[in-house]
Amino acid sequence: MTGLIALWLPILLSAVIVFVVSSIIHMVLPWHKSDYSKVPNEDRVRDTLRPLAIPPGDYVIPRPANSQDMKSPEFTEKMNQGPVMVLTVVPNGPVSMGRNLVLWFLYCVVVGLVAAYVAGRALPAGAHYLRVFQLVGASAFAGYTLALWQMSIWYRRAWSTTIKATCDGFIYALLTAGTFGWLWPR
Repeated sequence: MTGLIALWLPILLSAVIVFVVSSIIHMVLPWHKSDYSKVPNEDRVRDTLRPLAIPPGDYVIPRPANSQDMKSPEFTEKMNQGPVMVLTVVPNGPVSMGRNLVLWFLYCVVVGLVAAYVAGRALPAGAHYLRVFQLVGASAFAGYTLALWQMSIWYRRAWSTTIKATCDGFIYALLTAGTFGWLWPR
């Protein structure tokens, strides 16, 4: 067993490495440019929705009042008429990249902490590089990717977006695993 205190360096360094690589993937490479499509007649949609002053949050349209309402002919008609959508409304104004980047870095640290906990409970100091790589890689992969699939299963997010994000997570997991294997206490 290896304590978390002994793993502080690989936890923080792997978070920094993933942060830098994810920035390159998202800002330099064209990999994610097609993740979100432009809605047809965007200006008209914006002009129609703006007066409604929908507060930030997650919405589903149409939204049944309860499970019995889902079976009603009126709700079925709304579903058939459309549009049917899952909608996330964010606050107006510029996107706060500073806040988002800080939260992303903290998330990377948390994934590193969880991976360190799993590997640290299973492996002693001096463990072989490949064994560290396997345990940390599997834990980090789960942390970076598995919850993304729910969005495609339940909310119809494009599978192409989920698969690209899963590939990103695989890269992040490899980087995290390599960092831990390299810096595992001897």
